[in-house]
Amino acid sequence: MVNERAGPTTLQPPHEAPRVDLAANPTLGPVTVVLPTYNEEAGIGPQIEAIRQTLEQHGLEYEILVVDDGSEDETARAAAGVGARLLSNLENRGYGASLKTGIQAATYPTIVITDADGTYPSDQIPVLLAQLQTADMAVGSRTGKYVKIPLIRRPAKWMLGWLANRIAGRRIPDLNSGLRAFRRDVVQQYFAILSDRFSFTTTVTLALLADGYRITYHPIDYYARVGKSKIKPGDFMEFLILVLRLAILFQPLRVFVPLAAVVGSLGILKVVLDIMAFFPRHLGAHWSLWYNAVLSTSALLLLLVAFQLLLIGMVADAVIRKISQHAPRVPSHAPVLSEQTRGH
Repeated sequence: MVNERAGPTTLQPPHEAPRVDLAANPTLGPVTVVLPTYNEEAGIGPQIEAIRQTLEQHGLEYEILVVDDGSEDETARAAAGVGARLLSNLENRGYGASLKTGIQAATYPTIVITDADGTYPSDQIPVLLAQLQTADMAVGSRTGKYVKIPLIRRPAKWMLGWLANRIAGRRIPDLNSGLRAFRRDVVQQYFAILSDRFSFTTTVTLALLADGYRITYHPIDYYARVGKSKIKPGDFMEFLILVLRLAILFQPLRVFVPLAAVVGSLGILKVVLDIMAFFPRHLGAHWSLWYNAVLSTSALLLLLVAFQLLLIGMVADAVIRKISQHAPRVPSHAPVLSEQTRGH
């Protein structure tokens, strides 16, 4: 059932997606498309139809799995009405929890996640699947020609992206895009630390990068959503705390070393100021530097805190490296080297 008051459901400008030869990589096999939904009756039907049309045009075996997160409208009925496989939470558990449910219940090991609100272009799914030939995860990066991100969310998005770039040690074009393709075993190993809320995609991005998995990014458009956004301004603090927590969990030196450098620099600056303030009071008494109280308590405290931060970071890094030796990860599916031979 479609809610007519929500306005038109087809908001995506028409464009031709590149034809992708998925038969060149038979190891990908069929795909499960997981759509977490909450009160998306206006957009779920057209989105499912768009996904089905795209996958059938490329000759893919597939299933479309909708996880209804306790919707209060007719989302579940609308999804079932267009032939999608439907799972329903008895109560609202969160975006990440719905994704976990869908990933675990998926029939096929190759997974695509996307939203049901019409914001992501379904015709780019085959492109992401093709990129899995050389990657562990392929992400639709919202950097195309048509990107409709609300202005009020852009400053927070930029700040989180900048922080994540520093922590990951590389540029991340889109930290929390909701359109992704990946293999289930790579992501499922992180379920214990993946958030049940909107930060699921942020968490999995940083976790995979920290453990050396390969993520590729494909520019896509991003359209105005159908219906009302579920993200609240208060979710920004959750994202920020999450990014810092993940940094400490995977790359503690990238957090503690900069903090130690900042605090240590302040301490050194305070030492210089203390010495400069000492000489005018004790002209000609240069030897008094060795037995008079020259440095202030604040200077000593800053230097001590800087040393402690550095020590904590080093200990945390050593502990993580030790634990990782006894916690084997799923092998990467991405090739490390490419070999070319010259014909004779």
